[in-house]
Amino acid sequence: MKVKVCGLNSLENIKALPLEDIDFLGFIFYPKSPRNVTIVPDRSFMQLTSTHSRTGVFVNAPVSLIIRNVFAYGLNTVQLHGNESPDICKELKEQSLVVIKAFSVSHKFDFQTVEQYESVVDYFLFDTPTKAYGGSGHQFDWSVLKGYNGHVPFFLSGGIGPDDAAQIKAFYHKKFAGIDLNSRFEVRPGVKDSLQLMKFLKEVKSK
Repeated sequence: MKVKVCGLNSLENIKALPLEDIDFLGFIFYPKSPRNVTIVPDRSFMQLTSTHSRTGVFVNAPVSLIIRNVFAYGLNTVQLHGNESPDICKELKEQSLVVIKAFSVSHKFDFQTVEQYESVVDYFLFDTPTKAYGGSGHQFDWSVLKGYNGHVPFFLSGGIGPDDAAQIKAFYHKKFAGIDLNSRFEVRPGVKDSLQLMKFLKEVKSK
């Protein structure tokens, strides 16, 4: 199971995280988010994050802006959290980037919506519906994912918190690839509780 920790915005905080148990480090490039990245992509940043998938999260951003930040921050993964088209996903994937397309799902969600993206993304991310494009701290009903029969692996996101390890270990779907952790593990927006994360990841990865 892959682990993505999103909404990071402090180099000192990243140093304190259990990095050996994390695969994707997420940085939000969305000015309206309280976690909008302010980290300077200097040598310290590049060295500290060099063994992880640096993931830039964008919401309806122009491709030119995404690419500019890909180069500035050395991103190798982009997560598209808005209404981006399959053509945009394809354009980014052709830049040798790992592409994650997020969808807000509920009992009303039509999983046929994602079919047009299947050939142009590497992962889906299924999240809780919110006007703020993520970071709601609320879970959706994971049972709705029984309706997903596609071939693209997905991340489970939306309100996963410190007390949910057993629930995650009990969750099964043949395309379940990993979890996305954010607001429920925060001291404040952009800064994670490293001890809480360490305890949780140890528990969720135990047999």
